[in-house]
Amino acid sequence: MEQRLSGRVAIITGAGRNIGEATSRLFADEGASVALADVDDDRGARVEAVINASHPGVARYMRADVSNEAQVKSLVSGTVDTFGRVDVLVNGVAISDNKNVRDCTLQEFERTVAITMTSQFLTSKWAAEQMIAQGDGGVIVNIGSTSGFRGRDRAIAYSAAKGGVANLTRALAVQLAPYGIRVNSVVPNKIGSPVGKEEFDPTRPVSNLTGRGGLPEELANVLLFLASDESSFVMGENLFVDGGHSAMAH
Repeated sequence: MEQRLSGRVAIITGAGRNIGEATSRLFADEGASVALADVDDDRGARVEAVINASHPGVARYMRADVSNEAQVKSLVSGTVDTFGRVDVLVNGVAISDNKNVRDCTLQEFERTVAITMTSQFLTSKWAAEQMIAQGDGGVIVNIGSTSGFRGRDRAIAYSAAKGGVANLTRALAVQLAPYGIRVNSVVPNKIGSPVGKEEFDPTRPVSNLTGRGGLPEELANVLLFLASDESSFVMGENLFVDGGHSAMAH
């Protein structure tokens, strides 16, 4: 069976754990070279080693704080220096404040928005510039959250940032379509370990139609679909991958 990303180069942010790691490994299995962006050197090096053990030379860890524009530019140029081009960007980095509006400080709010949403603007902007220069299009997939589509009793900054990601995705899709760049997002709910946490708590309450939390590999499969030519007619979509959570009355 033909690999769905054969010969393509993908930048994956937040690649050192959970959804980012699963996506990086799957994309490599499907023929892509992968630039693994993270700020945790141990995690990034581990994922790089795991991928290269079975697919020698296709993964490279690149330390990057993607809320910092200079580091984003270096990430894109480093990917081109290493692999020759950029075809796919997956924006997976996020943090959560887990605060009520009365408890969240301005500093916490701004940091959460910068890492969760502004980072997606910066990486999309500079990856798109590279794709436009190449002249043959590309794909950007953002990772949103169901928190961006409803109010919560905590996580005021995270909810605002993920709501921004939803319409950032639509605006990018409209503005980059003339260059052959498709932009979409996925909207997960409780997949793998919580944002910013290492381990998945199996006792964490889950409200969806499956009765269980999602696996990182399940979201990675949808990201692969959106990154591949199989989704060539899907543009500007916020695709819910939440086990039916959003279909239920809350």
